[in-house]
Amino acid sequence: MFLTLPTVLTWARIVAIPLIVGVFYLPVDDRTRNLIATVMFVAVALTDWADGWLARRLNQTSAFGAFLDPVADKFLVCASLLVLVQLDRVSALIALVIIGREIAISALREWMAQIGAARSVAVHMLGKLKTTTQMVAIPFLLYNGRLFDLIDTRWWGTVLILMATVLTIWSMVYYLQKALPEIRAKAR
Repeated sequence: MFLTLPTVLTWARIVAIPLIVGVFYLPVDDRTRNLIATVMFVAVALTDWADGWLARRLNQTSAFGAFLDPVADKFLVCASLLVLVQLDRVSALIALVIIGREIAISALREWMAQIGAARSVAVHMLGKLKTTTQMVAIPFLLYNGRLFDLIDTRWWGTVLILMATVLTIWSMVYYLQKALPEIRAKAR
């Protein structure tokens, strides 16, 4: 099911990533760039929920869609974090921890699937909480201003990205612990 509506939404999420990054090269003022990038990020992030909902609702789930969806999420988060590092809104260490975890857990899941133990590292609520926290922190940091003259998005984005970093480490430890018995069994 390469071109179902849910899969097209996932592809659109991937195609939108360079557009979000490109906003920061537009010849407009910083406030306008921040607003455009934030709106685009939120719209693209919402397609993550929409493609999953539609896939289940239209009975169009597929192995390809299940593969592509988390890849699109990881691309979106990683690209956004790199932009935020460049803009000096996120430290390189935080970006490294989050991106490094994504690479490590993706590799772990691939390896566990090859040895027939994919269920031991299936998505857990802790990973979902980490993703949700990131997906709220990033647009706050992209916006980088006062929202409705009340919410300091830079401050809240920083707090949330720090929480996401803690959840990133915690979830990585959780997945590694779940995989360890399988790793030990295969090492014998």
